[in-house]
Amino acid sequence: MKKIEGQLVATGMKIGIVASRFNDFIVNHLISGAEDCFVRHGGSTDDLTLALVPGAFEIPVMALQMAASGEYDAVVCLGAVIRGATPHFDMVANESAKGIAQAAMKSGVPVLNGILTTDSIEQAVERAGTKAGNKGADAMISAIEMVNLVKEI
Repeated sequence: MKKIEGQLVATGMKIGIVASRFNDFIVNHLISGAEDCFVRHGGSTDDLTLALVPGAFEIPVMALQMAASGEYDAVVCLGAVIRGATPHFDMVANESAKGIAQAAMKSGVPVLNGILTTDSIEQAVERAGTKAGNKGADAMISAIEMVNLVKEI
């Protein structure tokens, strides 16, 4: 059996990052984590493009545009949806995830979901670089691996 697996080397990759301005006190840490991860794996900050959108609901449209442009090897989506007192959380969390998946499927480009969906601000802080690591970095590491895996096919 032939086994293929993506390597964790970002040299020469061009990555688009789509990030939400809403909850930017959390999202900025996710962006920093993604950028740091990319550089630590051999990428250059000159090969990262950051597109800021109003909120998580708008992320899939920009992700599809970036993925379909042919300019990027992968697109990393970053945001923070924190549960409130209304069902709005469920709609935004579900539809943004569905849209990100559709962007990947329509474009054939890896589009990674790094949107936090948490019950509290404390949980979001934990996942943006403290106790539970940095989910922006996790999304970037998956992007790097997927780009290299696609090249193996």
